[in-house]
Amino acid sequence: MWFWFSVIALLMWSGSDLFSKIGCREKDEKLSSLKMVTAVGVVMGLHCGYSVFVKGVALNFSVLLTYLPVSLLYISSMAIGYLGLKYIELSISSPICNSSGAIVAVLTLITAGRGDVNGWQLGAVALVCIGVITLGIVEATEDEELRLERQKQGNHIYTKSVLALALPVVYCLLDALGTFADSLVLEKLNEESANAAYELTFLLCGIVSGIVVLVRGGKFTFRQELPKTVGACFETAGQFAYIFALADSSHVLLAAPIISSYCAVSVLWGRLFLKEKLSYRHYFAISLTVVGIIIMGIFDV
Repeated sequence: MWFWFSVIALLMWSGSDLFSKIGCREKDEKLSSLKMVTAVGVVMGLHCGYSVFVKGVALNFSVLLTYLPVSLLYISSMAIGYLGLKYIELSISSPICNSSGAIVAVLTLITAGRGDVNGWQLGAVALVCIGVITLGIVEATEDEELRLERQKQGNHIYTKSVLALALPVVYCLLDALGTFADSLVLEKLNEESANAAYELTFLLCGIVSGIVVLVRGGKFTFRQELPKTVGACFETAGQFAYIFALADSSHVLLAAPIISSYCAVSVLWGRLFLKEKLSYRHYFAISLTVVGIIIMGIFDV
């Protein structure tokens, strides 16, 4: 079953990317990123309730407080990622966001030395870094007329800006710090309890975000919130499948690269459903990043 759970996680998380993009890309909806946090918080809160009251997962204030710094890093990264979807193509933002594994590797090298890191892993980190840097250069140097011409097909024009690249990069850094902190905290906590704590914290943040939206005069309408809610369901389902895929320790070596490649599927969804048309230079840089992420996934044991 590990294979099917891995494929489900890949499809769910790439689907989350797609529907989150649809729900957050309209610039005239200024509070869409907060609404997205609310949607994810509600869905994760429901799953947390199922985990605690039906499955009997242990969750108390001590667990919630211990995992709180990790939860806040993850939630902050996702909120910033949702905000960034207004300003840049999904095909570009997803590979950058998923480069956090390279940052984790660098942090591990700095704090613990090379350890068991091999040449393939170091090469993968280099590929990801080169790919992201190249992607930034391509974005910054692309001719504005060519940019407008290729974006017309998708009926969505993005203005060239530092913010467009900065937001997914900040997501990447915060997510990497969350993952690094996660590896330390999970030495003390049960994984399912930690996940329930994360979901409950997300619910509380979602409630706060919803209140902020209402105070600022925003409205929750079915048409606007439907893609956000679908994206939130995909996000939660992907997390659920991810846990079961990696629970089979004898197949982690195979499951990890399958799941890690979901950003490549996000690029495909962006091309097929959002009509995002990138230049060959974009796709070259994205390919470097995706290959690096998959290689790191192979050695993520």
